[in-house]
Amino acid sequence: MFREWHELSEIKRELAARDWFPGTSGNLAIRTKLEPVEFLVTASGKDKRKSSPDDFILVDAVGQPTHPQAGKPSAETLLHVEVFNRTNAGCSLHVHTIDNNVISELYAAEGEIRFTGQEILKALGYWEETAEVFVPIIPNHADIPTLAEAFAGHINGDSGAVLIRNHGITVWAKDAFEAKKQLEAYEFLFSYTVKLRLLGATIKQSVI
Repeated sequence: MFREWHELSEIKRELAARDWFPGTSGNLAIRTKLEPVEFLVTASGKDKRKSSPDDFILVDAVGQPTHPQAGKPSAETLLHVEVFNRTNAGCSLHVHTIDNNVISELYAAEGEIRFTGQEILKALGYWEETAEVFVPIIPNHADIPTLAEAFAGHINGDSGAVLIRNHGITVWAKDAFEAKKQLEAYEFLFSYTVKLRLLGATIKQSVI
């Protein structure tokens, strides 16, 4: 479990340096056991710019601590529960950024946002010139079990992403490296799109 702890701590440090955890928001999780499901998840309400031995809590397949530990799991642990119970993914990351919140509001009526013709789609595993990627957008239910249920309906494989309207994005992948890479790629696409909209440019939805 030391390796997983170190990997998650490094991701927390990198993303905190980018200001992707405003107001203690966001949460990270990494699988420590496939069967029965166990994973480390960020503790609730902690300043993610700082590090301590209590940064992560080991939880089981329903998101409950496996043994007495300081602090409590993130309020949104149930999102990671759905990922790890439904897939073989090794890491799940959830961040709240200005760009992903703006995108989720701009495209909420469509229920998704689509990207094509972007070089960075290769970071998501799409190499074809005609590749198209879409991210579903779900309502931000205040009740976490209800939110987790809506979120679970869009978990279709061992990697993926879901935007929660005016809340944040959850990305999951086979391991910590891939999850962080995909999160960075999606955030690039969101920032690019927001900037185009600010400039009044039309977003091209077909390959040039």
